[in-house]
Amino acid sequence: MSAMLEMPPVSECTIAGCSYNHDGCHAAAITIAGNAGDASCATFIPLDLKGGLSRVVASVGACQRVECSHNDHLECNAESVRIGAGGTHHADCLTYDPA
Repeated sequence: MSAMLEMPPVSECTIAGCSYNHDGCHAAAITIAGNAGDASCATFIPLDLKGGLSRVVASVGACQRVECSHNDHLECNAESVRIGAGGTHHADCLTYDPA
């Protein structure tokens, strides 16, 4: 992927405690981080203050999970991603698929 228009959208976020989630993810782009076997949303901010853009346009800006089947040179090539409660983190990438 070479342009922002090609970045996969965040199609769903079910994390109620994130500052960027108010009826959808309002961050311009999110970063997927974590450890091997777990992909967390590193953009998660647990504040009462709501932030981000005025409309829902979130996409995946970077993915640090090189072992994910959707990762191509640290870029996500999934059609879209879902963010939700996961194993050890408040917000995980539920689209994560270890290669």
